Amino acid sequence: MSKGWNRARLATKVGILGAGLLFIALASIGLTLWIGWQLEGGAAAVNEAGRLRMQTWRLAHQGAVGAGDELPALMQAYDASLELLVHGDPARPLFLPRDERTLRAYAQVSEAWRQLRAGSGLHVLTGAQAEALVKHIDVLVDAVEARMAGWSSLLSTVQLALVGIAIAAAMIFLYASHLVVFAPVDRLRRGLQALEQGTLGARVAEDSQDEFGELARGFNRMAQRLEAVYRGMEDEVRAKTADLRQEQQRLAALYEATAFAAGAASPRELASGFADRMRRVAGADAIMLRWMDASQQRMVLLAAQGLPPAMLEAERCLAPGECHCGSPGAQARVIPITAQHDHGSHCTKAGFVAVTAVALTVQGRVMGEADLLFRELPQPARADRELLDSMASHLASAMEGLRNEAMQREAAVAEERGMLARELHDSIAQSLAFMKIQLQLLKDAQQGGKAAVAARLVEELELGLKESTADVRALLMHFRTRTDGDDLLPALQQTLQKFRLQSGVPAELEVAGHGAPLAADVQVQLLHVVQEALSNIRKHAQASQVQVSLRHQPHWQIDVRDDGRGFDPVLDVPDDSHVGLRIMRERAAKVGAAVALESQPGRGTLVRISLPESEALHP
Repeated sequence: MSKGWNRARLATKVGILGAGLLFIALASIGLTLWIGWQLEGGAAAVNEAGRLRMQTWRLAHQGAVGAGDELPALMQAYDASLELLVHGDPARPLFLPRDERTLRAYAQVSEAWRQLRAGSGLHVLTGAQAEALVKHIDVLVDAVEARMAGWSSLLSTVQLALVGIAIAAAMIFLYASHLVVFAPVDRLRRGLQALEQGTLGARVAEDSQDEFGELARGFNRMAQRLEAVYRGMEDEVRAKTADLRQEQQRLAALYEATAFAAGAASPRELASGFADRMRRVAGADAIMLRWMDASQQRMVLLAAQGLPPAMLEAERCLAPGECHCGSPGAQARVIPITAQHDHGSHCTKAGFVAVTAVALTVQGRVMGEADLLFRELPQPARADRELLDSMASHLASAMEGLRNEAMQREAAVAEERGMLARELHDSIAQSLAFMKIQLQLLKDAQQGGKAAVAARLVEELELGLKESTADVRALLMHFRTRTDGDDLLPALQQTLQKFRLQSGVPAELEVAGHGAPLAADVQVQLLHVVQEALSNIRKHAQASQVQVSLRHQPHWQIDVRDDGRGFDPVLDVPDDSHVGLRIMRERAAKVGAAVALESQPGRGTLVRISLPESEALHP
């Protein structure tokens, strides 16, 4: 029964409870109505019996006074009353109780009346006969009243029972409601509160198959999913946190390696630092960093850690791809070391079982490689391999940067040496060649006894020597001259002062307008161009006056003008031994300036240095 009750639907349970209560209520109401009907019928029967008593006395009175004409009607009425008592009245509740006492009392009344009618015809009803008949009627009335008293007691008992039944039904209904509705709702409420407080393991008992049982099962499934989702989220967050921590460590390692690469002063220092960092990042037992030599034929060992001395000596210089089980690819990869592939068994003798080969590439060209050696087979994550590739890329770029810086320094030194050679060739070398010729002529004059010619040649040699000394001093001043970094004007004034002292030629400086200061490197190159122009005036122009003008607007422009002998720019083109103009133009081109030359024979020369407005801005 309990299993069937638990499996029943909620509507079925409520229907059963309601139907039971309705049946009890209807049965109680029906019982009270039936008892009331019995009481009403008995009361009507008592009234009708009272009428019989009255009719009996009327019959006796009519017989005594001799009113025989009314007796038939009274007798018919008497018979009708007896008939009504025994059969009842369908229009109203009137009937005799069907108990034995009442029926016996009625039979006595009916029998006494029948005997009276049969015996005398009721022409005369004596008082004794009437009294005897009334006694029977009284017995009938007493029997009916006794029966009615029983029904009244039963009605009171039923009413009291109904009160108890109502109280019991209410209690049963409340208890059933608690079991069927309130208790499941309370369990669900407590389960929801537990979930709100974070107790994801909370569950609700599934002890029925009704709607609340389905709600309990749905709640448990929901709680189980929430718990699984929460646990999954916790695991995912934990994993993401660990990944972020590892990624942060990788970024920190990459940033630290980049910072180190920016401050490394030599390839060996750079390689040693990166070897240590890459080994720590990969957790390797040893590492070798190799770099391709200039001939692209040998791999030179730049740095190594964790290698036995014998293996270190054997690995110092190898041909590309000679020693390991495979060459590095586009990305870092783990290569197992086997005895048949290990050249000379260096790795296997040292206990290494795997190597991670990382290519050092610059613009797609393999310039070297990093070999990470392990005594246990590694299983690097993809992010770890990418980190090794990034560090290798930074290392290769830094190595190439150091090489480019060295080449730039070498090129700068070579350029300065070439410029110095050109300066020496164009000044001192020519003077020395001239003096060499004069010296040969002096020897010839001395051997020929030409004293006057020899004296003149000595004077010319002395003059050439003075000019060579002046050229040396000019070169020294030329290479030591610097600007103050803020304005070109003081440097130009100093340069003109030296020119006046060396050549004795008056030189003036004219400045027009004001402009933004030039960058230091631009000032140095412009100053060297002006010095070269003044040097050419001193050596070739035979000028009596020099004018230098500096204009700031609309753009920077420096004019160096002399009143010397001039030349024809078309006919008198300088050859390769006179490189002054070419040197000036090369210097000007370095800072984006242009050099223009204007000259006519006998009317002097103008050298104009023009700097575009965009190049004149101070950085």
